Amino acid sequence: MNQPAKVLPLHAARATRAAEVARAILSGFDRHYRLFREAAQQAKRHFERGEWPQIRSLTRARMEMYDRRVEEAVRSIVDRFPEAEVDEKLWPAIKLAFIPLLHEHRQPECAETFYNSVACQVLHRRYYRNEFIFWRPAVATEHLEGEEPAYRSYYPLQGGLRKNLENILRSFDLVAPWENLQRDLRSLVHALRAHFPRPSRARPNLQIQVLGSLFFRNKAAYIVGRIMNGHRELPFAVPVLRNARGELYLDALLLDKEQLIVLFSFARAYFFVDMEVPAAYVSFLRMLMPDKPRAEMYMSVGLAKQGKTLFYRDLHYHLKHSSDNFVLAPGIPGMVMLVFMLPSFPYVFKMIRDHFAPPKEMDRQTVKDKYLLVKQHDRVGRMADTLEYSLVALPLERFSAEVLEELKAEAASSIEFEGDKVVIKHMYIERRMTPLNLYLDEVVRDGDQALSRHALTEYGNAIKELAGAGIFPGDMLLKNFGVTRHNRVVFYDYDEIAYMTDCNFRRIPPPRSYEDEMAAEPYWSIGPNDVFPEQFEKFLVTGDASRAVFLENHADLMDPAFWSGKQARIRAGLEEDVFPYPEEIRFTR
Repeated sequence: MNQPAKVLPLHAARATRAAEVARAILSGFDRHYRLFREAAQQAKRHFERGEWPQIRSLTRARMEMYDRRVEEAVRSIVDRFPEAEVDEKLWPAIKLAFIPLLHEHRQPECAETFYNSVACQVLHRRYYRNEFIFWRPAVATEHLEGEEPAYRSYYPLQGGLRKNLENILRSFDLVAPWENLQRDLRSLVHALRAHFPRPSRARPNLQIQVLGSLFFRNKAAYIVGRIMNGHRELPFAVPVLRNARGELYLDALLLDKEQLIVLFSFARAYFFVDMEVPAAYVSFLRMLMPDKPRAEMYMSVGLAKQGKTLFYRDLHYHLKHSSDNFVLAPGIPGMVMLVFMLPSFPYVFKMIRDHFAPPKEMDRQTVKDKYLLVKQHDRVGRMADTLEYSLVALPLERFSAEVLEELKAEAASSIEFEGDKVVIKHMYIERRMTPLNLYLDEVVRDGDQALSRHALTEYGNAIKELAGAGIFPGDMLLKNFGVTRHNRVVFYDYDEIAYMTDCNFRRIPPPRSYEDEMAAEPYWSIGPNDVFPEQFEKFLVTGDASRAVFLENHADLMDPAFWSGKQARIRAGLEEDVFPYPEEIRFTR
C-alpha cells in the first residue's frame, strides 16, 4: 500500500527551495570564474606564440563574460524556480542559505557580487533592501589561501642571487625559448645593485617574494613581487617581452612604487592573471601600492564587476564620513557631458546631456557606444577608464544649488527625485584629473617652464600613442585632456572618438582663385570622415610660446603623411610598442 507523500510545513519548504536557489546561483558563479581563469591561461598561450590579435579579441570577450554568465544564471533561476520572481520573502532565506556555501570558497567576495547581480535581475525591483543582497561582505577574505600559495619566496642567501633569479624565471613554465637568459640575469643583478649600493648588507630575512602567476597585457608578461631586506621593502615588476623570432627577453626592472602605480594605472587595460584566490593577489598588490584603492586593484586584475561593487561601497562610506557638497567640475563645460564632483573625493561624475548644442550631431546611444569602444580597446595609458552605473541614489542634501539647477536644466530625463534622494538613471565615473588647459595656465602663471614643456610634450605623445593604438581622439582641444598626479597627460572626452581606419586624412587642396583664398568658409569639399591635419596648428595649442614648444616635438601631427603612415601600419596588422615605464630604464640588448 502506497504511503501518502509527506507535506513539509511552509517554512520548511521555503527553506529547502531557498537552498536550491542559492546552490544554483553559486553554480553559475563557479562556471563564470572557471571561464575567467581559462581566459588567463589562454592569454599565456597567446603570449608564448606572439598571437597579439588573439589577445585583443580575448580582452573584448572577457569584458562581456560576466554579464553573459549573469544572464545565464537569471534564466536558469526563472525557469527552475519561477516563484523567485514574485516571492520577495524567499530572498532573505536564499541569502542566508548562500552564506554557508562560501565557508571554504576561494572567491567568496566575487561570489557575493555575482549573487547580487542575479538577485537584482530576478527580482525586477527598482530598489533592494539589504536583507535581499550583500551590501556588506558576509565572509572575510583576510589570509584566505588556496591549494597553492599566492606567492612564492626565494632566499638569495641560499644558492646565490643569480641562481634564485633564474629559478624565478623558470618557475612560470614559459614554453618559448630565451633569447639570452644569462645576459638578462646579468642585467637584473646590475639593476638591483644600483638600488643596494655598497656597503648594503644582506640581512637574515633577505628574500624575494613573487606572485605565482604572470600578469599578461598586450604584448608583455610581467613578473610582480617585492624584495625584503631587514626593514627595507622594495616592490618590483619585470616585463618579459618576445622578439620577432619568438624568443623571450627581460626588458627592464621596475623598482619604484611610482613606476608600479603607472603600470597598474586606470588609463590602461586590465591584466590577465590566473588567480585561484583573487583576494590574496589584491592583498599582496596593495602591500606594494598601498595608496591604490582596493576597488582599482580588483579592476586591474580583470575583475571589473568586483571593482565596481567595492567602489560603490567606498562612495557611500565616504558620503557618511564627509560633509562637502557636489559641485560642478572646474574647466570649460562640455557640450555633451555634464560633469560634477565631490571635492573631497578623487573622482568626477559624468552624465549625458539631454540636448547637444551645435555643432555636435549625435544622439545618446552614440555617446554610449563611444564609451563602450574605449572600455573594450587598449587604452595604452592615454585614456581614462570609466565606471558605468545605473539607478544611483545619492543624498539630495549633498548637491549644491548650482549642480541641481544644471541637472534639472540639462539632464532632466536622467534624474528623479524620491524623498531625500536624487536618483541618477545613468552616469559614468572617472578618476579626477586637472584639465590640461587649466594646468598649463597655472604653470605658465607660476613661470615653471619645465612643467609647461613637459605637459606640452606629453600632450603630443598622448595623441601619437593613441593613433598608434588605432584611436583618433577627434576633439583634441586641451580641455579634453587631463594631467594625472604623476604628470601624465590622459584623454577623457570620448564623444568624437573614432577608429583610425575609419578616418580619411587629407591635405588641403591649393586655392583655385583669389576668391578661394579670401573665402570665410572652406572652398574645398569635406566628406563626413575627412580630417585635415594642417588645420590642427590653429587650435591645438594657443599662445606663441606654447605653440613653439609644442611644434618642436610634434610638428609631424600637422602632416597628413604622419596619420596615413599610422593607418598603413594598423592595416598591415603591426601593433606599436607602448612601454608603461621610462625608456631610460630599459636594458641594453
